[in-house]
Amino acid sequence: MKVLLAALLASPLMAVAAPAPMPTVPSVDLARYAGTWYEVAVIPNRFQKQCVADTQARYTPDNGSVKVENRCRKADGEVDSIQGKAKPVEGSQNAKLKVTFFWPFKGDYWVLDIDPEYRYVLVGEPARKYGWVLSRTPQLDEATLSKLLDRAAELGYDKTAFHRTAQTKPLEP
Repeated sequence: MKVLLAALLASPLMAVAAPAPMPTVPSVDLARYAGTWYEVAVIPNRFQKQCVADTQARYTPDNGSVKVENRCRKADGEVDSIQGKAKPVEGSQNAKLKVTFFWPFKGDYWVLDIDPEYRYVLVGEPARKYGWVLSRTPQLDEATLSKLLDRAAELGYDKTAFHRTAQTKPLEP
């Protein structure tokens, strides 16, 4: 009886231990993805805690990988910047990348939804701890943002965890 009770109590815990697999878009054209993207919404994270506004990313193709430069405005008005590199995950058609800013640490960067014209994108990772809504422009219309956050919820994210990023004085591309 004790074993059965323990098994019944443990089964709900095991069910939430591993999130469901998360699909990405079928493919990403890295040449079209290149350029500047403005952060419209983000799930706050420790590695961007210094950023208070005007967060953006710049991607540049580099012999099969991608140079990454992330910039943002800090509370004192200064601009913070970091460079890294992203490498496509084999077999993912560039929809999954491994990004590193500090070797040997790598993070997942998965393209979960993208506009056919590459105007906006939803990016995340399989544990659903991190997520970003990016746009080619500093502002994104409410209907599009809502659509992307609904898509994040369909994929298992808590859409209320996303916070808007202020684009008060966007950095030069």
